[in-house]
Amino acid sequence: MRILPAVTLLAALCVAATAAQARPLESVRKEGTLRIATEGHYAPFNFFQGKQLTGFEVEIAELVAHKMGLQPQWKALGFDALLTGLQQDRWDVVIASHAITPERAKAVTFAAPHYCSGGTIVSLTPKLRSASDLKGKLIAVQTGTTYAAEVQRLPGVQAVKNFPTDADARSALVSKRVDAMVTDRFVAKELLRKSPAAGFHLGEMVTVERIAAAMALGNTGLADAWSQALQAVMADGSYAKVAQKYFQEDIRCPAAR
Repeated sequence: MRILPAVTLLAALCVAATAAQARPLESVRKEGTLRIATEGHYAPFNFFQGKQLTGFEVEIAELVAHKMGLQPQWKALGFDALLTGLQQDRWDVVIASHAITPERAKAVTFAAPHYCSGGTIVSLTPKLRSASDLKGKLIAVQTGTTYAAEVQRLPGVQAVKNFPTDADARSALVSKRVDAMVTDRFVAKELLRKSPAAGFHLGEMVTVERIAAAMALGNTGLADAWSQALQAVMADGSYAKVAQKYFQEDIRCPAAR
């Protein structure tokens, strides 16, 4: 779903060259704890209920960690700092709806995708449904998202306004400071479910993306072990139960079904 801006990605690549060596799988297993970082402000994927971190990605990550025989240890912080901290060996895994992109793959090693989604148009009018409907419009996105780059490339868009969080972008839409926002398909569906009287309308997807957990660049042993455990979670039915709980549908990528 989300991608770091070019400047931030360049910084991450520089950090990667000088960062402390990531903990290999053997060290992680010896300690018995898997350090996992996420944002914590991106419902329904990762968010807080009171002081409790939860969400689809949190539950899936805990299933995967336990399948690996490890105890998850969570850290929640700003989205833009997640991959940088990964390269600094502050945690082992980041799971925060990062889309797999060629540029990002130069900075991190991805595991197998745990869901597929895309950037969806949300507005207060049913007339704004397709990319062509956004011509001449002011569009809100969360800073650091793939949607920011994709919307910038749409022909005729007046401007793209960045906000620190998805909730801030939504507030701008509600207050009519922007004409529409682009956010994750499932986040948009959850928004309509929770706020049926708010007048939100869902349009089409402007992007289609594979979403995966990230490990430090070159830490393929840990990434492969995570991918194998994820496949086991998908095979034993527990993935489907979590997906049904949050989305009432199976959201894994078609090739994984």
